[in-house]
Amino acid sequence: MTESSALLTDRYELTMLDAALLRGTHERESVFEAFTRHLPAGRRYGVIAGTGRLLELIERFRFGDAELEYLREASVVRQETLDWLADFRFSGTIRGYREGEVFFPGSPFLIVDAPFAEGVILETLILSVFNYDSAVASAAARMVTAAAGRPLAEMGSRRANERSAVAAARAAYIAGFGATSNLEAGRTWGVPTMGTAAHAFTLLHDSEEDAFRAQVAALGPGTTLLVDTFDVEQAIETAVRVAGPELGAVRLDSGDLPKLVRQVRAQLDRLGATKTRITVTNDLDEFTIAALSSSPVDSYGVGTAVVTGSGSPASGMVYKLVAHRDDDGTWVPVAKKSEGKPSIGGRKHPIRRLDASGHAVAEVIHIVEAGDQPDDTGRDLLVPLVADGEVQREHLGPEGTRRAREHRASAMRELPDEAFRLGRGDPVLPTIFG
Repeated sequence: MTESSALLTDRYELTMLDAALLRGTHERESVFEAFTRHLPAGRRYGVIAGTGRLLELIERFRFGDAELEYLREASVVRQETLDWLADFRFSGTIRGYREGEVFFPGSPFLIVDAPFAEGVILETLILSVFNYDSAVASAAARMVTAAAGRPLAEMGSRRANERSAVAAARAAYIAGFGATSNLEAGRTWGVPTMGTAAHAFTLLHDSEEDAFRAQVAALGPGTTLLVDTFDVEQAIETAVRVAGPELGAVRLDSGDLPKLVRQVRAQLDRLGATKTRITVTNDLDEFTIAALSSSPVDSYGVGTAVVTGSGSPASGMVYKLVAHRDDDGTWVPVAKKSEGKPSIGGRKHPIRRLDASGHAVAEVIHIVEAGDQPDDTGRDLLVPLVADGEVQREHLGPEGTRRAREHRASAMRELPDEAFRLGRGDPVLPTIFG
């Protein structure tokens, strides 16, 4: 493993490059776009996430000695292509939806202007980032809606691989979660972290009371005590006796939650711990969170459902060549015509059309010539991400993540109320090509 991201790709990206170099078509100016044909079944919108991660990976998309040696030994491409890759630096321009933006079927959320060779070899990287991160963010946004203002924490690291866990924590934070259990997400992306103890800590000690005393001694009475290792009612009594009425919170990770939460709230109040919060963490998704809306839950911890996109672990995004210059310099729109998988050729410029009250009413995709700006009064959805090979720095790191989180909240406020229903439905905005 090296710091390079260049081999996080499919072999056919390089074999296409190899053949184009041989043919002499590799330098044709081209336009690629990423979009999804459909939202996951029944979803009404999606949330773009992954932009900041992708831009950092593009900066590291370099073929060093180790990468070139592997390609040579595996006979992936010809020596002439290896020589081209050794000098590769992306020099094109990328525009796209701002991270945190909502998207719909057909939304060209990423547009790449580059020579064919430079654009095509980024395909797998672009799709692997956006398909996963956007799936997590889209599911997380629905959970935020279901929580109706109550805080949520992402805690699914043990249900994803180690790299996906960090990406998921970041995407959930952009979508409105308040914290993560993953420390690398905190270090790299500035996501607030949280966590206290698991059942193993209780089982380590000679008694539950000993475990509670050890945790309170280390973390203070404002900590969160896990109270369902043995008997919940007895654990609540012990927790308040050990920490006092200043006990920060108790966590429930099992049981009939609507019934149990009411019982725990009543017991805490009887014991004088009226400000002690209740957090629940038992295989939650947007539907179970919504079912707890009338229960005295104070916060939620979500694991498996958020890191797997709540049943839709990929966003169905694709990356297509939509236009290129011909040998005589003319721009030629191109499109796939396969049954069930058609695309629409030509350079595109998306606009979010709003009504007089500022609510979104349509996603309008204009087919334009190079450099043209559509005559439309709606909100322009494209922002510069890479300009002539230079990554725009405002999208990177913790600050870029914070900006994406803020934009997600702003974009969601534009959506009509029916967008936030959890029941199955069609995309809340029509996509109009014009």
